[in-house]
Amino acid sequence: MRIEDLRREDMALIEQVAAMLVDAFAEHHPDAWPDRASARAEVEESFEEGRISRVALDDDGAALGWIGGIPQYDGRVFELHPLVVRPDWQGRGIGRALVRDFEERVRARGGLTIQLGTDDENDQTSLAGLDLFPDVLGHAARIQNRRRHPFAFYQRLGYVVIGVLPDANGLGKPDIFMAKSLAR
Repeated sequence: MRIEDLRREDMALIEQVAAMLVDAFAEHHPDAWPDRASARAEVEESFEEGRISRVALDDDGAALGWIGGIPQYDGRVFELHPLVVRPDWQGRGIGRALVRDFEERVRARGGLTIQLGTDDENDQTSLAGLDLFPDVLGHAARIQNRRRHPFAFYQRLGYVVIGVLPDANGLGKPDIFMAKSLAR
């Protein structure tokens, strides 16, 4: 496996990544990218000035995973958005490799922090289905993974929960905010 920049002229890879977004998010987040057109638009946005767009490729040059990044706060912070691994290749270290590569790119640009949001729309954490007010941060501190929510993957890579936006995706469906310092 190798990781390289995804480029605007890589039309075949763009189509593979778009299909991957639709397929990988279909079960838990079907509204994220419900079709190839919306997924392709997401990939196209990743080519905007200052953004990071990296793709993991197999030995034959087929896309296995993709990660994007958006600069914020004059480049001191990058939002990791999105991360996707082809469903039939998940659990083989591709996501981990993409995140590590992304961190190296952010560091090289002088970034200090990476942040991300990871929704719980399907009762995958202990935060789902609750009225998190008024003790939002208390609930966040006690978060538990019930059904393979991605926040645990990010925790293993050194990211920490920094907050929760209750009801971001409807009643009892929060967005979980995570971050990692690259400077400490």
